[in-house]
Amino acid sequence: MRALVLNGPNLGRLGSREPEIYGSASHDELANRCAQWGEELGLQVEVRQSDDEAELISWLHAAADSQTPVLLNPAAFTHYSYALRDACAALRAPLVEVHLSNPAAREEFRRTSVISGVASGTIAGFGLDSYRLGLLALAAMAG
Repeated sequence: MRALVLNGPNLGRLGSREPEIYGSASHDELANRCAQWGEELGLQVEVRQSDDEAELISWLHAAADSQTPVLLNPAAFTHYSYALRDACAALRAPLVEVHLSNPAAREEFRRTSVISGVASGTIAGFGLDSYRLGLLALAAMAG
């Protein structure tokens, strides 16, 4: 079974951007771990990252059309992108929202997610393990 891992703005800077919050692993390391975890779960994982809202929406539309499960870290788009939320709402396969840090324990503006209301579930605050747990949830829901 195929699954998409989609990462939003600034996540391509993992490892160098605020490592005290987001950790020291690079996006490439995250992608490699997701592929490995997916393989262990019987998932063919494809990891993508974009700083472009329109590109993320296009990927979500394609996932909706192909009924592909999605693990999504919307990053800053979490808090205000109704366009991304609407694209997520169109998904017919499971959607897990994931965050490296715990937005509820951070600045006030980060405590609202417009995505979580249309997600199957949300996993946050466990660093890279948030992705492992998210893939485990996707595999369980889609299996």
